[in-house]
Amino acid sequence: MVSICIPTFNGEKYILEALESAIAQTYTNLEIIISDDASTDNTLKCIKKIKQKTDIPIHIYHHRPSGIGANWNNCIKNASGEYIKFLFQDDILYPTCVEELVNVLTSDEKVGLVACKRSILVEGEASAETERWKSNFGNLQEGIELNTKESYTLDFAFLKDEKFIKNNKVGEPSTVLFSRALVKKVGLFREDLIQVLDIEFYYRILKHRKILIVDKELVAFRIHPAQATNVNKNKISKDYEKYYRLLYRNFFWYLDYKTQKKLIKRFHPIGKLYHYLRR
Repeated sequence: MVSICIPTFNGEKYILEALESAIAQTYTNLEIIISDDASTDNTLKCIKKIKQKTDIPIHIYHHRPSGIGANWNNCIKNASGEYIKFLFQDDILYPTCVEELVNVLTSDEKVGLVACKRSILVEGEASAETERWKSNFGNLQEGIELNTKESYTLDFAFLKDEKFIKNNKVGEPSTVLFSRALVKKVGLFREDLIQVLDIEFYYRILKHRKILIVDKELVAFRIHPAQATNVNKNKISKDYEKYYRLLYRNFFWYLDYKTQKKLIKRFHPIGKLYHYLRR
């Protein structure tokens, strides 16, 4: 069984579309897990309405707000499926998404997580900022070579790639599927991070398993002013400071020499003193 995990908060505008896309999957051995962060709009009413119209089990769990990572993790903790498939409340799964990702993941025991490419849905009129975002992040796998005609493979060696340090080269959680057993090995998402918790999670996976990215758009990722990325924009610098410190503490020997030097200068007592004296 696959657990489609949908963390929600005031998502009434798009949640029906997200749920309908989950219910319309060609893969039918599903349950839908909703973890709601105390929504104050009609999110739960929308979910209960669609729950009455489908035979797919929809389980709603009320969660005390304590950060987006905690809400994601609450979904996983309440999931019963062998596999976890995230779907954010404003995104859409295309009909064959779950089926294709399960087939790929189960075909190679060395793959810990499988992702797919995504199309972009822009809400409202496109702005200059939106166009910049699409230019920078529209194709996350840009610069990575296809290892076959159909997929990209990231393995242990990719931890040394500087492109992976600064950018999410895998995909947002709506694009990924992984086994629940993997979480027992690598742990849940970090709840002290806001914007880069998915990247840090992928780092932990690559220590043990490969990540495979299907070269096919199986998800629609929506851009709109109210999404978490825009809401948390001002907190990104602090988040990256925590992220780089985690890289220094937990992944230092897996990184390329250039990155190691930067992290030593930034976090090692001798490196910080040297940097201070040179100012």
